[in-house]
Amino acid sequence: MTETPRPPLVISVQSQVVHGHVGNSAALFPMQAAGLEVAAIPTVIFSNTPDYPTLRGAPVTPSLFADLLLGADERGLPQRATYLLSGYIGSVEVARLLADFVTRCKKANPDLIYICDPVMGDHAPGLYVPEEIAGVMQDGLLPLADIATPNSFELEHLSGRPIMTLEDLQQAATGLRLAPNAQLIATGCALADTPAHYLESVILGPDGISRHPTPHIPVALPGTGDLFTGLVVAGLGRNHPLPEAVDMAQAMTGRALDHARSIGAREVILFEPGFRRALLEI
Repeated sequence: MTETPRPPLVISVQSQVVHGHVGNSAALFPMQAAGLEVAAIPTVIFSNTPDYPTLRGAPVTPSLFADLLLGADERGLPQRATYLLSGYIGSVEVARLLADFVTRCKKANPDLIYICDPVMGDHAPGLYVPEEIAGVMQDGLLPLADIATPNSFELEHLSGRPIMTLEDLQQAATGLRLAPNAQLIATGCALADTPAHYLESVILGPDGISRHPTPHIPVALPGTGDLFTGLVVAGLGRNHPLPEAVDMAQAMTGRALDHARSIGAREVILFEPGFRRALLEI
């Protein structure tokens, strides 16, 4: 009897919340529903996002985080994984431990694809991690990335330059110290020639530039970027080329945001029936 091949394995290192959908609490379900195997490692464990009146929980301590990474090593996850995804990080010590882990994983498994979502801030709240974490992102994690997914605010912060045109975007990408063959997906871009009432994701890489406009939904919800990146990984894991994965991720993220807006939710919503059916078809 022919053995059924195992699905691609994703090691996903992100935040975890009890209430709502950010970090792994946003990305884990879409990746699993699309048929991927996911090993989730938390960087923080919070009751909810910080925009509520109270916040419980704490960042994972460096000793506990290192122990969880050791457990992943002991189970042989780096050698089996197809993708390693990282998102929000709660302390500079954990950021440094993660950079060491990514380096070890890529040495143990040269085919591993590392997707770095440098979750640091957005235009409305500004930077919401310490500058030291942003520094580890810039100097320790992004140079290891095969795919990086900063939003336009994060790209401006990391590059130290405003982004208003495609040329600005190209120059900002050059300043990120990404590997020569890395792909940059700049999300949430409103460039001078972006169509009215649209935002764009722009892919820049060794194969050139592709632009992916999507209708702008006037609602800002925590976890939007985490959901988008998880959906991109789901698309890649189901053998879609990167541009197709980005188009799909944008459409499905927009669907989730629009549904959340229609019911007045403060969080990204993942239970809408059409959204769930679409995940099974990725």
